[in-house]
Amino acid sequence: MRRTAPVINMAREPRTLRLAFASAVVSLMAAFASVGSTIPLFNIYRAEEGFTNAGISVTVVAYSAATLGTLLVLGRLSNHLGRRPTSIASLSLLMVGCLLLLDVHDIGTLIAGRVLMGVGAGLASSSIPSYIVDAAPAKPAWLASVASSQTVMLGLAVGAIASGALVQFGPWPRDLVFLVVLALLVLSVTLLAVSPETVPRVPGAWRSLRPRVGVPARVRHLLPVAAAVFLSTWATGAFYQAFVPALVEDQLHTRSPLIVGLAFGAYMGPSALGAPLGGRFTPATAQRLGMLAFLAGMIGIIAAIATGTLVLFIIATIVAGAAQGIAISAATRGLLDGSTVADRAPIFSVIYLLCYIGATIPALVGGQLSHTYSLPHIALGYGALALLGTLFTVVAARNPHTRTTRNSRRGRTR
Repeated sequence: MRRTAPVINMAREPRTLRLAFASAVVSLMAAFASVGSTIPLFNIYRAEEGFTNAGISVTVVAYSAATLGTLLVLGRLSNHLGRRPTSIASLSLLMVGCLLLLDVHDIGTLIAGRVLMGVGAGLASSSIPSYIVDAAPAKPAWLASVASSQTVMLGLAVGAIASGALVQFGPWPRDLVFLVVLALLVLSVTLLAVSPETVPRVPGAWRSLRPRVGVPARVRHLLPVAAAVFLSTWATGAFYQAFVPALVEDQLHTRSPLIVGLAFGAYMGPSALGAPLGGRFTPATAQRLGMLAFLAGMIGIIAAIATGTLVLFIIATIVAGAAQGIAISAATRGLLDGSTVADRAPIFSVIYLLCYIGATIPALVGGQLSHTYSLPHIALGYGALALLGTLFTVVAARNPHTRTTRNSRRGRTR
């Protein structure tokens, strides 16, 4: 007889829901803190192992490609096996990636570790945000979309900044950060293990592995603008991963790993602060305002790179980061409008597929162009992508169709 984790009654167990929500938020932050922790080490790998900008860019592409493939194949698996076991599996894969990165002396090992992290992050990107939305309180209404979309950004920021500090000031600069992340991942697995399941185990897990993407018909009209938001903002995030370590050293004249972590964290961290501001507006209005502010930030970033001004670079990065939080959370809120339990994992799979496509393709192109063009010229290309995404969003942003969604959250499980 098949045993499954008990499924909680959403209407009658608010305390149990709070535990599931908190555990899922901590786990999602830990998952992406592990991803962000590698970034401040890139300059050390360049200096001590001779890795090139193009080689580092390949690691970003490999990570993103692994995430994309995982989302395509495993993106709906948590609907069948449950949120909890798939979330625990994703964190376990990230642990293996961290263990591999404890001994990096060639680009192949770095790529292999990042690929394992990509598989873990891909599985986490569909299962853990769905778990968050399942268990999120009904009020405030924006909490589910903000927590499920912005915890990723906050985790990346925390991972990068903490890693930069440990690399610069702690012992074992190439190892300590991964040991800390491993401890955080173990804690997250423990929290998930004592948390309740929010969906029942149902047949069809093998069939769910056939690649299939899509969102419910009622929000399909929102997808083009959401894609523009995800693609342009995550492309810039990939730029910060692949090129900002070198840019901070070459253009802004500092080799500090902490500054590298702060530069990346200044883009990702404010995203979580900007996201609740978007909840004050309709999804369409928030996306327009967010993308306009994001474009302004990108202009400042390009100007700072051109003039070698670190203060302007950090300020403009914070503006762009907060603005992307407004736009991304609003796009996510629109796509989740009226969603049921069965909808959520596929919706998050589509969201993160678009995000990682935005991260992968420009990074691949930028890596190839880095052989010929300088980093300021490559930054201009990312600025052009931000301009196109902003123009399309301003013209085409729409709100979800008016409908009654009062009972949608009650229909999570039965």
